[in-house]
Amino acid sequence: MNSYHPYPVMNNTKWEEIREVMCNNPTHFQWRTKDIETGYISMWDAEWYYHFSLGDYKYIEWLEIKADTKELRKNLLDILEKIHVPGKVLEDAIRVYGYADTRSYVDYI
Repeated sequence: MNSYHPYPVMNNTKWEEIREVMCNNPTHFQWRTKDIETGYISMWDAEWYYHFSLGDYKYIEWLEIKADTKELRKNLLDILEKIHVPGKVLEDAIRVYGYADTRSYVDYI
């Protein structure tokens, strides 16, 4: 049996913390999200103030923030470590999980 059993690992407070720090950051990090219900992956966007908060946070399976250089990755990791969010470092982005699978371990940044 190979079924996906998601459970929430983020809440609105944590999503708002990310949104607020990104709104106030001089680097315009691009982001995209995956919808937990539809599987839709949004286009890359850099507008955090309105666009990121348009949808309901409860539908974000994951958030990816583009960090395609060592300097951007370090800057972004410093930010996310202070918030302490579930996620992982990818090749050119950092993924923050809104949901995790009961069959797998999720580490925190």
